[in-house]
Amino acid sequence: MTAFHSGFVSLVGRPNVGKSTLMNRLVGEKVAIISPKPQTTRNQIRGIYTGEACQMVFIDTPGLHRPRTKLGNYMVRSAEAALNEVDVILLLVEPSLPVHPEDREIIGRLAKVRTPVFLVINKLDTIARAEALALIDQYRQLFGFAEIIPVSALRGDNVKELLAAVEDRLPEGPRYFPADMITDQPERQLTAELIREKALGLLQEEIPHGIAVEIISMNPREESGGTRDLLDVEANIYCEKESHKGIIIGKNGDMLKKIGSRARSEMENLLGSPVYLQLWVKVKKDWRDSEFLLRDFGYR
Repeated sequence: MTAFHSGFVSLVGRPNVGKSTLMNRLVGEKVAIISPKPQTTRNQIRGIYTGEACQMVFIDTPGLHRPRTKLGNYMVRSAEAALNEVDVILLLVEPSLPVHPEDREIIGRLAKVRTPVFLVINKLDTIARAEALALIDQYRQLFGFAEIIPVSALRGDNVKELLAAVEDRLPEGPRYFPADMITDQPERQLTAELIREKALGLLQEEIPHGIAVEIISMNPREESGGTRDLLDVEANIYCEKESHKGIIIGKNGDMLKKIGSRARSEMENLLGSPVYLQLWVKVKKDWRDSEFLLRDFGYR
């Protein structure tokens, strides 16, 4: 009988290098929100891949960066905590020469851990083979990586090879989660993150980092025909300035309607139920520097 292997795998790297996209690709479903804007991920997010003889629990972390707010400090602490007590670390980088200074800084931090570190060079589809080989050579001179695997998280190139390499490093262990489970995030958190993702995609550059989403209630209600359940979802979008509130709401409420419409569509796919979504926008000045509000919004 084949032994079962299991373990925990951290995804680390600079903001906006594609960690959430790779997480979703590895798991095979969307469990982490995606945005071209940096520092989208704020909490550790766990995605679960279960094969015939293994289970991998991937931990998508906030990008390692120099923080400027208490929220930023929380995000960096969250990312650094994921370097300890895992079985494999995946350092995700973009294909750029010379090596980015912040990538060098992260490698310096990784030199202090004993966990095997894989270098995962993302966006393989954007560079020629000769460029990829030159990049691999530069990184080999910086650190003793256990594996170096170029991938395209967007297209799925070499993702199966990455999964196989990770499986080879996992110890024998139990199945930590049911085989059909792909994330341990509660529905409220997934729903709040979907709303934030749509806001990130629609709002101006200076606003997204200053918003938080709080789910006030999620209650099922039976439709008049009694044929299916409708889910009532109420949520607050918090911003830091009155001027931002006006932009989030938009003229005649148009922007808020767009955010709600896009979020509701994905919520219905996620929850398997029709959704009636109500959104409100509220101002909490400088919430990113308030320990109380950070805890209130779930950043613990």
